[in-house]
Amino acid sequence: MNSSTEIGIGAIHCLLPDTRVAVEDLPEFAMLDAAAADFARGSGVRTVGVFDESEQAPLAARACRELFEAHPGEPDALLLVAPRAPDVLLGSDVCRVQTEAKLNTAFPFTVEGLGCTGSSTAWALARDLLAADPGREQVVIAHASRPTGVDRIRFPVTVVGDGAYAMTMVRGGRPVLRAHREQADGSFHDLFRVEYKETPWYEWREVCQDPSRYRFQLATLSSRRLGAMVDQVLADAGVGRDRIRTSLMQNVTAAAYGFYTSLLGLPIHPVCGRHLAEYGHLGAADVVLNLNALLESGEVERGDLVLVLNNSPVAAWAVTLWEV
Repeated sequence: MNSSTEIGIGAIHCLLPDTRVAVEDLPEFAMLDAAAADFARGSGVRTVGVFDESEQAPLAARACRELFEAHPGEPDALLLVAPRAPDVLLGSDVCRVQTEAKLNTAFPFTVEGLGCTGSSTAWALARDLLAADPGREQVVIAHASRPTGVDRIRFPVTVVGDGAYAMTMVRGGRPVLRAHREQADGSFHDLFRVEYKETPWYEWREVCQDPSRYRFQLATLSSRRLGAMVDQVLADAGVGRDRIRTSLMQNVTAAAYGFYTSLLGLPIHPVCGRHLAEYGHLGAADVVLNLNALLESGEVERGDLVLVLNNSPVAAWAVTLWEV
């Protein structure tokens, strides 16, 4: 491809809280049973970032505003990666982001139902939207992460922090999206749920229907799917594993980094563990935060290949190969 047909990242802007709260100082920690408390202590999360805002759409809108203040432009489309729970029912969170971010020319819609994997799906969809219509110039993607209800400790998954991002996909952008694969297994659609219809929001509790299914069956399936998808993505791009400069993934627990390093034979960059320890799990924002930090670090050069893995407990997986 030449630069006029290559599609990649135009700009990224991440929002992170100044306030940090230690995991053991979270209000719900004292009410955990022994197994959940041990999990939280051993998750690799030391602190979580906390915003004063209680709603997610304003955070996503702020990320968009600040991005375009630094990098002016008029996107053709706005893709909101859906939060764990919408701010409103029947209304439209993405339309709220559109109006509060003053992106009036951008057609707004939502990528929903894929959990953390939504960001990977969104950047692939943005690439396809630009490739499909030469009249489109730019797509902006946004997401804000906050816990569902008041609890941040998601036993047996992770500990949730606050964060948000906005990023653009454009022609001639870098890193270039070289190859992408994604899959899902709908049989896990109800593994996690919140009974909310007859319960006030401050009593919402996320429940894992079958912790052993999460820890063993889904983990085994994820390792098999991601391993095969990495091979497919590298084959699509016509490169070998020796060409991969580094790999990134979402931040769920510290143990996951060693597991996937061993499984794939590709080390996970330590920026992931640093963000996990400091900010906790930021949902679909994790991979964007990690990729942005890597790009800003100066550790990668033009032409380097970076592999980004993403998965979620709804059994959705994505692998993306970026060329810096």
